[in-house]
Amino acid sequence: MTSGKISTSITPMLSVRNGAAALDFYQQGFGATVVDRFDGPNGRLIIGELFMDGVKFFVSEEAPELGNVAPEKYNSTTVRLELTIEDPDGFVERAVAAGARIVFPVADQDYGWRQGRIIDPFGHQWVVGRPIQQHNS
Repeated sequence: MTSGKISTSITPMLSVRNGAAALDFYQQGFGATVVDRFDGPNGRLIIGELFMDGVKFFVSEEAPELGNVAPEKYNSTTVRLELTIEDPDGFVERAVAAGARIVFPVADQDYGWRQGRIIDPFGHQWVVGRPIQQHNS
């Protein structure tokens, strides 16, 4: 039993239609590492746990009977994931090479961020960027 306070956290679980392909994409396109994987008796992925620069997220096979539907079902998503990363240009370039689609390219935005948006091959939208560093002359 621990006596420390539990920190609040949010961990995304992405529903997809092809779990094995999703794990491959997130490894190649995002540089994520699969740390755990549970497959069902039919060999299909039930859930995979991934880490990317110390951040955890999960991928699960679509299960409409449990209310887990992939964005592909509606050709839309209700959630955008925001990823703050040191090199958004390189990250987006690698993700696109692995199959992501650009919604808007990475660029310096008026609100002080270098940011762009992509859609992964499974319909999840990712806003990728970092604050623009101010240089004093």
